Amino acid sequence: MNLLGSMPGAIAQGIIWGIMALGVYITFRILDIADLTVDGSFTTGGAVTVMLKIAGFPMWSCLLIAVLAGLAAGAVTGLLHTKLGIPAILSGILTQLALYSINLRIMGMSANKSFNFGETDLYVTLGNIPMAILVTAIFAIAIILLLYWYFGTEQGSALRATGSNHSMSSAQGININNMKIIGLALSNALVALSGGLMSQFQGYVDINMGRGAIVIGLAAVIIGEVIGLALLGKHLNFWGKLTFVVLGGVVYYIVISIVLWLKLDSNDLKLFTAVIVALFLAVPYLKGQKKSSFKLAKKRGEKLDAENK
Repeated sequence: MNLLGSMPGAIAQGIIWGIMALGVYITFRILDIADLTVDGSFTTGGAVTVMLKIAGFPMWSCLLIAVLAGLAAGAVTGLLHTKLGIPAILSGILTQLALYSINLRIMGMSANKSFNFGETDLYVTLGNIPMAILVTAIFAIAIILLLYWYFGTEQGSALRATGSNHSMSSAQGININNMKIIGLALSNALVALSGGLMSQFQGYVDINMGRGAIVIGLAAVIIGEVIGLALLGKHLNFWGKLTFVVLGGVVYYIVISIVLWLKLDSNDLKLFTAVIVALFLAVPYLKGQKKSSFKLAKKRGEKLDAENK
């Protein structure tokens, strides 16, 4: 009963992390860049949302400014990578490192900040989980629709081409540096939005709230892809991939809830996360190995040898 009672909350949090995973998907799958900025921009989104709300701003404007802050963080990573020639992974680490101090300053040099007691102008909250699920689902669906539309435009197609083949894209006249900056900015804007929603849901923001966010985002992406391929196979289109990324976040958080329900040591949560991600990462490879023509030829040869004997 305790496990079933925790499921609605896990679903709400899973959808929020799924929105963050959509941002990770843009860099990890579309741009083919490992962006570690997200650990900092997730907290940035939460910090901006909480501090602006405390200052009396309406929630819609808090989230909008949080998205713009994430957009700026991603653009900085892109500029470091494209204009200064710093490798993408190091650019993300540098921006993430800088964001730690920036987030502290946003929060008034305090390690955590909470909403005012009795705050009612919140879109998602632990006090009303069914409404939180509905609102986060609406956010997720709206974002999926916008991304599906955007990546069908000329600029979105150019961004996808940049991730697929840099040399060919450049030969076609696409400014791949601009595409990388746009992709990184868009990715971290979504991450910051999810950080703003998460800070509302839990009622506070913490300076370490985003630690390990990239791992959770990757977990959601990989889990969603594995489930999508298992259910739809070759019929899994771009729309389906985006949808299953969000569902991957939900599945991930349900698994984490089961782990906690089993009363395993919470200090081992990062270890369990790493194991879960490793397992789902290994599934496509192992399936590919199983279907490999060389493997099948070897099995046929062994079968013929056995029959001849």
